[in-house]
Amino acid sequence: MHFRVCLPSKRFAKIAAMRSFPVVVVAWILLCLAPIAAQGQQIHCYPCRNGFGQVQIGSSVSFNFQLTNVGTKILRIASVGMQGSAFTFGTFATPVKISPGKSVELPVIFTPTAKGYTRAVISVSSNSPFSPLYLHVAGIGVSAVGPELTVTPSTLNFGNVNVGSSATLQGTLSASNSAVTISSDGSTSSEFAISGISLPVTIQAGQSLGFKVKFTPNASGGATGQAGFTSNALNSPSVEQLTGTGVAQGSHTVTLTWEPGDGNAVGYNVYRSTVSGGPYQEINVALDASTNYTDSAVVSGTTYYYVVTEVNAAGQESAYSNQTTAVVPSP
Repeated sequence: MHFRVCLPSKRFAKIAAMRSFPVVVVAWILLCLAPIAAQGQQIHCYPCRNGFGQVQIGSSVSFNFQLTNVGTKILRIASVGMQGSAFTFGTFATPVKISPGKSVELPVIFTPTAKGYTRAVISVSSNSPFSPLYLHVAGIGVSAVGPELTVTPSTLNFGNVNVGSSATLQGTLSASNSAVTISSDGSTSSEFAISGISLPVTIQAGQSLGFKVKFTPNASGGATGQAGFTSNALNSPSVEQLTGTGVAQGSHTVTLTWEPGDGNAVGYNVYRSTVSGGPYQEINVALDASTNYTDSAVVSGTTYYYVVTEVNAAGQESAYSNQTTAVVPSP
């Protein structure tokens, strides 16, 4: 005889399923109750972000964030952190405990060291289920208000000058915010000499004073230097870049001169071609502040065609001037 015990197995299966049900239910109840118990500690910020606005470089401005325990149990702040530069914390010793309904203040200090916009993110770590809490800060560094001395143009380009000869260009010193007293000047190269200004001298705010720089190359090749002016200005010493090229006597050169256009130019570019009408190639290495240029890189027996453009303070360049022709003699 053969016996099969299918029914008892099914009954057992049903019983096992029924016995496991309360376990599932209990687990579900525990999962639902866990967050409710954890909500005993809750942290709230007021405000949660702050903009410090414009602050002078080197100065400091402080702001206090209010951190409140809106839960029902004691809140413990373990640490605070900062991601970003120019911002620091004031006095705030951690860990700190906050009773329900109570608040503490977190001081943040903005001390810009450079011009421009900067921001940072603050993290507050605690036993709150929503930890960490993030606070956001931002600010703009601006220059301190005080006397400033501006030298224009920023670069004096003398172009090509024969060795043993000299060329002179003029610059301008302008005072802003308040009066500037210039106590001394100097050049970093013996080939460049400052003249036309008697020191010490005071320039009133909004006023300007002219000076001259003479370039006397003592050898062939490029020459660079700086003209510096020491004063009571915040940006002292104020510096102007100087550049020029010494050319050996006896070689052929082409000297160009032109009249200014609309009077808004801060410098000029010189273009050359060996074909009438172009295409032209720019031959000056830096913006030319004067209305003359000497081209010493010419070949005997060659005809060159030149045009000039002017550039304004916004960097906009004009159309080509009328074309001029130069014929370099054969040796």
